Amino acid sequence: MSVQVAAKWVVLDIEGTLTATSQVHVVLYDYARPRLGPWIDAHGDDRVVAEAVAQVKADAGLAEQAGTAEVVVVLHGWMDADRKASPLKTLQGLIWADGYARGELTTDYFADVVPALRSWLDRGLRLAVFSSGSVAGQVASFSNTTSGDLRGLFSYHFDTVNAGPKRERASYDAIAAGLGSAPGEIVFFSDVPAEVDAAAAAGWRTVGVARAGEPFADADFGSHPVVSTFDDVELGVIV
Repeated sequence: MSVQVAAKWVVLDIEGTLTATSQVHVVLYDYARPRLGPWIDAHGDDRVVAEAVAQVKADAGLAEQAGTAEVVVVLHGWMDADRKASPLKTLQGLIWADGYARGELTTDYFADVVPALRSWLDRGLRLAVFSSGSVAGQVASFSNTTSGDLRGLFSYHFDTVNAGPKRERASYDAIAAGLGSAPGEIVFFSDVPAEVDAAAAAGWRTVGVARAGEPFADADFGSHPVVSTFDDVELGVIV
């Protein structure tokens, strides 16, 4: 059964919604893990890297003079726990961007995703992303895909740094302000019930995505409409 919803903006989660969870937890995590230490050492004078390392030390209670090895132990622990820590996401994003630029990483999407995104865009909807992965990581992931360079599909990118935690209403209030749109003109697609709950609390329209084989395939989305593929979505355009 199809889900009918109308909007001006479509805001999309990535992991479990556009790509398989394994794309992040296996492919990308395995790529970043051995490169964290060397990246920190090679880019210690980079302001973004230095600030991320300082935040890791502060959050983990490490001494300011703690070495790279101690920082990496913390980062690996956060990765194992799938903690959405901003400094970890920042460092991962930089490493992934480099990997995509080198052609060592390629993003693969569920078969229904790219045709749906192109169709929605062609019909006048505007697309944005809200992911726990850093903006740099998001942009990089769209730059080299099995469907080509998809960066031009999206007008805005939001993460936990420029918007806030994905399970808090305030983050969705901030994104609506950033888009310059009324909450009721935005629809959010995510595979995580707590995220669509937060978006709905901010007045957004929501659609839960329960894809077969994914961690939230059998999740309880409550009153939110749910689809297993974008082929089951009929999106109207609010003028």
